[in-house]
Amino acid sequence: MQKIDIIIEAGWIIPVEPANTILEDTSIAINNGVILEILKTERARIKYQPDTQHCLPNHVLTPGFINTHTHASMSLLRGLADDMPLMQWLQDHIWPAETQHVNETFVRDGTQLAIAEMLRSGTTCFNDMYFYPDITAKVAIESGIRAVVGLIVLDSPTIWASNADEYIDKGLEVNDYLRDHELVSTAFAPHAPYTVSDSPLQRIQMLTNEVDIPIHMHVHETIDEIQHSIKTYNMRPIERLKKLGLLSPNLLAVHMTQLEENEIADIAENGVHVIHCPESNLKLASGFCPVSTLTETGVNVALGTDGAASNNDLDMCGEMRTAALLAKGITKNASNLPATQALEMATLNGARALGLDSKTGSLVAGKAADIIAIDLNSIEMQPLYNPVSQLVYAGSRDKITDVWVNGQHLLSNRQLTRLNEQEILDKAKSWQQQVQS
Repeated sequence: MQKIDIIIEAGWIIPVEPANTILEDTSIAINNGVILEILKTERARIKYQPDTQHCLPNHVLTPGFINTHTHASMSLLRGLADDMPLMQWLQDHIWPAETQHVNETFVRDGTQLAIAEMLRSGTTCFNDMYFYPDITAKVAIESGIRAVVGLIVLDSPTIWASNADEYIDKGLEVNDYLRDHELVSTAFAPHAPYTVSDSPLQRIQMLTNEVDIPIHMHVHETIDEIQHSIKTYNMRPIERLKKLGLLSPNLLAVHMTQLEENEIADIAENGVHVIHCPESNLKLASGFCPVSTLTETGVNVALGTDGAASNNDLDMCGEMRTAALLAKGITKNASNLPATQALEMATLNGARALGLDSKTGSLVAGKAADIIAIDLNSIEMQPLYNPVSQLVYAGSRDKITDVWVNGQHLLSNRQLTRLNEQEILDKAKSWQQQVQS
């Protein structure tokens, strides 16, 4: 028998690759944080001698969720301001609160709270955009989660930098610090077309090829953004980004609720990835991303939660279900965005957008052991006819019992193994008192 680190035996495995595959009574063999083999449990018991064995006959294993757009430390602003449109929410509530309270400690504590929530929700990788990306990276490393930290860029001064060039220069320092890190990497994160002018966007476009990292940006989020761009630049934001050379497979365009037919064609032709945040868009009444049309034209569409300040959770189970239902309702076609596609958007499509699909996003031999286990043996999940449909349409994050990232067991029977839950709760309550005072 071959000695290895871990065997996980499960009732079902949904590897995502190959597509539309459900494996029964199957095990995953893991060694040195990597999936060694996926094979029938009967065969695994003969072939391997693991140091640790997990027997989960009532569970389904899937790739960990990839939250392709969030603002982790804004978890500390969850519920601060609700039930209003984006610009009123930002200008009257969020930006003033950030000006008063955001510092290194805020980002550290908020990121810990977000990572704890994400791990308990089955997220094994998140793509972030916020101030102090160096602090976000350090917290991610300490917690063991996979992350892409956004190198935020704005024209306006904040506590992190005074102008666009300083944002970029400090971001490059963070990128150098994280170069070749196993779990945490970087992306340029110009906030949005209405907050970043042409010159820094041109510099980012040149640098992205030099340092080989993606660009993560809010694009076409609201009608206000479109009107601002027409007034300021005499063109819509996507046309402007195209002229600046930013439409490429390096671009992760977040939200994309205001799209015309020619813009969809440009996005598809240039290989732009679209990040769909259905619940945040619904809550802020920003509009609807035309997911079905985008996917029909070959655009890679992934899922994100946005920040907890606008969602108000970081629950990828909820995003999958909302995305699937919304696509059906908008198109009046019940076959649009089926459960298998929703799961792919929450896993492999996110990995593709981030350039991480050789490492994660599906359960394939040679990829990292980024795995979640969902308990199907409950009143809410029975009877069971199709595990994929059950996960997307009946599943919830409280059914996720175990999470592994890179083979490390970060959630064990609903308990976080590296993060102190009570300490995180205490800090969150302390910040609530500060923000309310």
